[in-house]
Amino acid sequence: MEQPATVSPKLHECALYRPLPKGWVQCTACHHWCGVAPGEAGKCGVRRNFGGKLYLVTYGKAAAVHVDPVEKKPLYHFLPGEAILSLGTVGCNLFCKFCQNWQISQFREFKVDPTTGETDRYVGEDWPPERVVEAAERVGARLIAYTYNEPVVWVEYAHDIAKLATQRGMRNVFVSSGFETKHAWEYVEPYLHAVNLDLKGFTEEFYREITGARLKPVLENIEFLGTERWGKVWMEVTTLLIPGHNDSPEEIRGIARFLAGINKNIPWHLSAAHPDYQMRDIPYTPHEKLIEAYEIGKEEGLNFVYLGNVRDLERSTTYCPSCGAPLIARDGYRVHELWEERGVCHKCGARIPGVWA
Repeated sequence: MEQPATVSPKLHECALYRPLPKGWVQCTACHHWCGVAPGEAGKCGVRRNFGGKLYLVTYGKAAAVHVDPVEKKPLYHFLPGEAILSLGTVGCNLFCKFCQNWQISQFREFKVDPTTGETDRYVGEDWPPERVVEAAERVGARLIAYTYNEPVVWVEYAHDIAKLATQRGMRNVFVSSGFETKHAWEYVEPYLHAVNLDLKGFTEEFYREITGARLKPVLENIEFLGTERWGKVWMEVTTLLIPGHNDSPEEIRGIARFLAGINKNIPWHLSAAHPDYQMRDIPYTPHEKLIEAYEIGKEEGLNFVYLGNVRDLERSTTYCPSCGAPLIARDGYRVHELWEERGVCHKCGARIPGVWA
């Protein structure tokens, strides 16, 4: 492809990449480690090489912006009941066949004119970092979530929002597939306060065939966040149980044992799947299967296991791991705190892991 003489200042050069010979570049944001030829894009579709430099062509372009409760991310041990401004862009580095946001995450068929920075198809509304933070302030949200699609593919945009938000006294949350490199974590970590990370399955075959990614980097990231960064960036883990694909008792037990072996205080969310995108033939996850997985998680020693996408008051409640007292009751996204002091059991005085203040 013929290379542009100049690249429009509207396009934002990526921070996470390195040059290669003959005008190629290598993206260092995620574990695909894409080598990108001049004029081409990485697997995400939005990190593109123009003139031997990598540009994020969706910088400042939000495809979805909403205000949610923080429990919807889901985060149950991070400032319960708080409103969180949530945004995402188009593009993703995974190709999950069950994706529930596929209309934006799998959107890649658009052209970019590097000389003008314009796209031939609509990729989102103008949401520069200042507008995002001001919108959060206007609606009284003290939290911002980078979600709906994988935030690492737009990590420079997320970084700049998070930096400004932190300066304004806000906190930032990644809802992530966990396929980031250490380069990405180090880049965003100074302004990152919590992560909900997907552990989508527990076999390389599932990851390869269903998500287009690999399991090992995800496990390494969970271990990294659950040990080296525990206490600096709060982490919770979500597994969407897909009937017939990742819901065998052996696989569920493997995930639970892995998480407990890292840190028994990692909250584990077990969510019900529904037919969507390229997996419209799957049934809804039976409630009984979720209960079975919940019990396995408890058997393996996890202190905090929760069910999601179903109404189950008992298994959505936070209990004290020391004495069993209920501490936070939840009905959907409605939260009722039962303790007298946040983070402290009112029955036995045990400290409950989380970010409460």
